[in-house]
Amino acid sequence: MSAEGIIFEVREFCLHDGPGIRTTVFFKGCPLHCAWCHNPEGISPQPQLLVNRSSCTRCGACRAACAHPDRCVACGACVAVCPQGCRRLCGRRVSAGTLAAELLKNEAFFTRYQGGITFSGGEPLAQIDFLEELAERLRPIHLTLETSGYAPQSAYQRAVRSVDLLFQDLKHPDPEQHRRYTGVELSPILANLAWLKASGHPFIARIPLIPGVNDAPETLRRFAELLEGKSGLTRVELLPYHLTAGAKYALLGLKYVPPFDPSRPLNPDLTAFEARGLPCRVM
Repeated sequence: MSAEGIIFEVREFCLHDGPGIRTTVFFKGCPLHCAWCHNPEGISPQPQLLVNRSSCTRCGACRAACAHPDRCVACGACVAVCPQGCRRLCGRRVSAGTLAAELLKNEAFFTRYQGGITFSGGEPLAQIDFLEELAERLRPIHLTLETSGYAPQSAYQRAVRSVDLLFQDLKHPDPEQHRRYTGVELSPILANLAWLKASGHPFIARIPLIPGVNDAPETLRRFAELLEGKSGLTRVELLPYHLTAGAKYALLGLKYVPPFDPSRPLNPDLTAFEARGLPCRVM
């Protein structure tokens, strides 16, 4: 029987998720709760109902169609009847075999444009059995994985060996600050990073640059120290925070209140990386 997983988007024609033109599959569920998360709909491992309340006319069609009006179970009954189209389900259950068949329809396109498929999220390692089988079924397409690295070592190593290229996200080099801004410990990530470097597997380090959180020169120096040394690292990418980060929270009925000043100017200083011979660029 094929492993089953939950994804919340399949995005085609992606240009910054690996080499060539790619399709990115977003896995649902993430153990981190980053204060700047751009994909809050990817945190919960379960399907969710997204509602654009600014378009809602309160006509009552959704409530009339719903069998659970007092507690949403994301059944989707209200989606089809909404005359404004302001409701949609986020997350679908799919087997690795079914999803692979969908993705393989574009195999000739990936070959022509030297692209492939990228697994992102959420956190793909939270669904390791599904990820591993999906990757196996997609060969020989070029595969890339983006991960926080927060996972048991066995799951991390299985995932890395399943793909050609890894985007290893790094949030903060200080354990206390990492816990404060992501909600999880840093130590499992550092252990997996050490294994990744020793393995020689090709990877790109991605650092979301958050104003007043991890953009100080001293913090960037500590990132550079973590990444220096012999490894398969090809470059470091700094991803500046942008003000649209909180746009999706209202769709989930949540408020976006970041514990930092989003308007504070960033300080993308590459000196620490360049001094250690680490290719680095601001995306």
